[in-house]
Amino acid sequence: MSHWTSSVGAQKLARLLGSQRDREAQGQGGRGTVTPLGGRRAPAYRSLADGIRLLVLEGRVPVAARLPAERELAAALSVSRTTVAAAYEALRSEGFLESRRGAGSWTAVPAGNPLPTRALDPLPPEAAGSVIDLGCAALPAPEPWLGRAVQGALEELPPYAATHGDYPAGLPALRQAIADRYTARGVPTMPEQIMITTGAMGAVAAICRLIAGRGERVAVDSPSYANVLQLMREAGARLVPVAMADGLGGWDLPAWRQVLRDAAPRMAYVIGDFHNPTGALATEEQRRQLVEAARAAGTLLVADETMADLCLEPGLELPRPVCAFDPAGNAVITVGSASKSFWAGLRIGWVRAAPEVIRSLVAARAYADLGTPVLEQLAVTWLLTTEGWDAAVAIRRTTTRESRDSLVAAVRRHLPEWEFTVPRGGLTLWVRTGGLSGSRIAEAGERLGVRVPSGPRFGVDGAFEGYVRLPFTVTGAVAEEAASRLAEAARLVASGATAAVEAPRTYVA
Repeated sequence: MSHWTSSVGAQKLARLLGSQRDREAQGQGGRGTVTPLGGRRAPAYRSLADGIRLLVLEGRVPVAARLPAERELAAALSVSRTTVAAAYEALRSEGFLESRRGAGSWTAVPAGNPLPTRALDPLPPEAAGSVIDLGCAALPAPEPWLGRAVQGALEELPPYAATHGDYPAGLPALRQAIADRYTARGVPTMPEQIMITTGAMGAVAAICRLIAGRGERVAVDSPSYANVLQLMREAGARLVPVAMADGLGGWDLPAWRQVLRDAAPRMAYVIGDFHNPTGALATEEQRRQLVEAARAAGTLLVADETMADLCLEPGLELPRPVCAFDPAGNAVITVGSASKSFWAGLRIGWVRAAPEVIRSLVAARAYADLGTPVLEQLAVTWLLTTEGWDAAVAIRRTTTRESRDSLVAAVRRHLPEWEFTVPRGGLTLWVRTGGLSGSRIAEAGERLGVRVPSGPRFGVDGAFEGYVRLPFTVTGAVAEEAASRLAEAARLVASGATAAVEAPRTYVA
C-alpha cells in the first residue's frame, strides 16, 4: 500500500526551487542562504532542505507527495547526490519527510503544524482570539441589511416551498433583478443571459468545465486570484501568465496581444475592477482593446467583476463594464457575486453571457450541483429590488475605506521599507516586502499570530516570492497589532532566526 497520494518529478521540483533562487538573485527573495547580517553562506544541503520545506508549507508541493529519487534530483539540480541525501535527511529529522524502503520518500507536516491549504481558507472561529487573520479577503455582513434580507426572503418563500426547489438556471426573479442592474449600468441584458451560481467560484468552475478542458491553455493575469488559479490547475488547465502593468496601471496590452497571438489560449481569465490582489482598475480603453484582441484571437474572455462595487474614492468615475464592449455575450463571459459587495456567507454568484452559452452551462449543471439554495437567492433578490443593496454597499465602502486607511498607516509605521501603491478600491493591498521572502514572512507570521498569504499563491510556478497580500479586514488597534507582528516576522526572517518564534499573543478585536 502506498504512503503517498501524488508525486512531483525531478524537473518540476527543480523549476520550483529555481524560482526561489531567481528571486534571491534579483534581490527579492531573501531565501536565507546568505544572511543580511553578514553571516556565512549556509551549506548547500541546508539551502535545499529549506527550499523544499517552504514549498511544502506554501502548498506548492502537496503533503503526501512522493519526491524524486536522490540521484534523479541531483541530476536535475546539478548537485551531488550527497547534497540531496543530506537535505532529505534534514527534512526527515524535522518531520517534513517520511520514507520507507521500497516506497520512497514523501512530504509530510510535523505534528502540531497546520496543513498547508494551497487556497485561502478562512481561519476557524475558535482561533480568532489569538490569530489575526489576514488570509481571507472577506468582511462581516453589513447589518441590519442581512437580517432584513433574510426576513424578506422568508416572506417570499412559501410559493417556492411548494415546488421541488431545483432551479438550475436560478430563480426567475433573481435573474431578472441582475439583468436589470446590468441594463441600468448601460449594458442591455435579458434574464436569459443570466445564470445563478453558488458563489463566483461556482461560476468560474462551471465555465472551466464547459470551455477549458484538461490540457487547454488559459491566459491569466499575473498575479491573479489564488483560489481561481488553483481551481484551474486542478481542472488540468495549462496556465499562461500575462504580467500586469507597473503599479496600478491595469493590463499590459502589448503583453496580452503577444500571448493571445502566440499561445492562442482557449480562454482568458481577467479581473478589471479593483484587481485581486493588486487593486488595479483597468481603464475603459484597456477594456475595449482587450475585448477586441481576444475576439480576434478566438479566445473567450472571462471577466471577474466581484470587486466592482467596492470603489473607495468618492467621486471616482468608473469605466464601463468589460461586457459593455460585447453586450451580446458571445466573446465576453462576466462573473459576478454578492460575496464581496454584501456578504460571503450568502454564496450567491452569477454568470452573464449569450443565451446559448447560458443554456449550455445550465445543461452541464445536472452533473455538478443542480442549483443554488433558494432562500439565499430570495435574500439577494430582496436586496436588489429594494433599497437594501445600495444601502449595504454604501456601508461596505465606508468601513472598507476606514480599514484600508488604518492598515496602510500601520504598515507604513512599522514596516517603512515595504513598498506598495494604495488602490482606489477593492479589498487588498499588494506589498513588496523589502527584499525578503514572502513565504518565510508568512511562515514566521503564523507562529507569531498573524496569518498572511505570500506572493507565490497568486502567481504561476513560484512567481512573486518577494510579496505578500494584505486585505482590508482589520482596523484600529487590531491593524496596529497585525503590522507589529508582521514587522517582528520580517526581523526574524532578515536575521535568519525564524525557528525561534514565541507563541502568539492574545488580542482584543
